[in-house]
Amino acid sequence: IYKNISFFRCFMITLKEGNAAPDFELKDSDGKAAKLSGFKGKKIVLYFYPKDDTPGCTKESCDLRDDFNILKKSNIEVIGISNDDEKSHKKFSEKYKLPFRLLADIDKKVSKQYGVYELKKFMGREYYGIARSTFVIGENGKIIKILYKVNPENHIKEIKEFLNVR
Repeated sequence: IYKNISFFRCFMITLKEGNAAPDFELKDSDGKAAKLSGFKGKKIVLYFYPKDDTPGCTKESCDLRDDFNILKKSNIEVIGISNDDEKSHKKFSEKYKLPFRLLADIDKKVSKQYGVYELKKFMGREYYGIARSTFVIGENGKIIKILYKVNPENHIKEIKEFLNVR
């Protein structure tokens, strides 16, 4: 209906820092349900990424994996979401030994709810997909930082600086 999701976004409720993070329930790579509200009391790095096992998404996920213990020691959970299915997540997670949960947003409901599902352009082709974005959620369930259209090359550095973890 709307060809340009950015035009459509201005009519949507856009999430802002300080808002309560919308709760959701999705299945992980093992088919187990995960609810965002189940992580209350911990900070959460909730990252949305376009596709399993692609160069940018692999770089971003592996950087989070490499610093996972540093984040975990600071009571920070990492959760990844893409529109890939559980089987794809399992293969991706096992291939790169990712120690955190990847959630399958197959119907795109959560990525739309968070405002990260939008019209993209690549090599002259237009399609809808996830804009690589991260939401840092505080222990109280409120969004404390939003990073839209992040660069996978320096993403973990931005997160660690914001969270003041080393």
